[in-house]
Amino acid sequence: MGDLLISWRNIWRNPRRSILTAGAIAFASGLLIFMLSFQFGTYEEMINASVKLSTGHLQVMAEGYQENNKMRNTVNDVYGIKEVLRNSELVSAVTNRGEAFAIAEFDGRTKGVHLIGVDSSGERYVSGINERLLEGGFIGCCGRNNTIVGNLLAQRLKLKIGSEITLLGQGRDGSVAAAILTVIGIFETGFEEYDRNVLMMDYDDFNRLFYMERSAHRIVAILKNSEDVDAVKAELEASGLMEGLESYSWDELSPGIRQSIDMDMMSGFVMYIILIIVVSFSILNTFIMSVFERTREFGVLLSLGTKPSRLIKIMLTESMFITLGGIVV
Repeated sequence: MGDLLISWRNIWRNPRRSILTAGAIAFASGLLIFMLSFQFGTYEEMINASVKLSTGHLQVMAEGYQENNKMRNTVNDVYGIKEVLRNSELVSAVTNRGEAFAIAEFDGRTKGVHLIGVDSSGERYVSGINERLLEGGFIGCCGRNNTIVGNLLAQRLKLKIGSEITLLGQGRDGSVAAAILTVIGIFETGFEEYDRNVLMMDYDDFNRLFYMERSAHRIVAILKNSEDVDAVKAELEASGLMEGLESYSWDELSPGIRQSIDMDMMSGFVMYIILIIVVSFSILNTFIMSVFERTREFGVLLSLGTKPSRLIKIMLTESMFITLGGIVV
């Protein structure tokens, strides 16, 4: 207790220096906390913005579909898988999608397109594509055999609201799938590849056109927290419905995002280490100056029988008080 009191009094022998040092520590600590919070908050926003539109936080699909995208590789028990996900407290939204590659033709112009059949009631909460419409309405608002297209695809084919596109593709059973779809909306996501190639239609129309028999290629889920992917995967495995199916997390489907985050974290931590080193030298500088100012005092104390270990303890306690004071502030 006596050493603590001595250390406390020694701090106020030069109050300006002690306050400036504590202030530097307080500033550095606050800056470090703010930068870390901002950085990790940015990561969460980056993940949500990137995965919400396309991959979601979690996807369920048939074994091998991710590698070969074969039309016949489908999830058959769509309702069962969606029910498990809907009942999870960790999941905020879920939808199913069918996918096909087709030839789109309008007024003599043709282009290969990525056709996605979506459940309009669930898709608006998963991808939010309805909020990215430049003009027109969303799927499900205007009857059957309607579609929405990316703005770059619309420019390529000279499409506008009311245009009728002829589609030609291959059904799940290998038969020819052909239809005429009316454009009811044009969207823009900001992702050039997506806006240039994607054409969406209602899942019921997709199901009839490609003979899907109520199956789907992907079941996509948005989680309340992206870190809960493994827990939701465990719930799916426990349901007993995953035979012949695979589940993928957002970072498995979009490894580039994870790599970008890891690289940014490494560069950020280098900066944090530099900041900590600078603050540490500030404390060390105060410590050294205090020692040089009290050389005679220490000599007297040592001559009176004070142990060197006790002097070191007092000095370290002073530094601890200043550091804790700065952190608390």
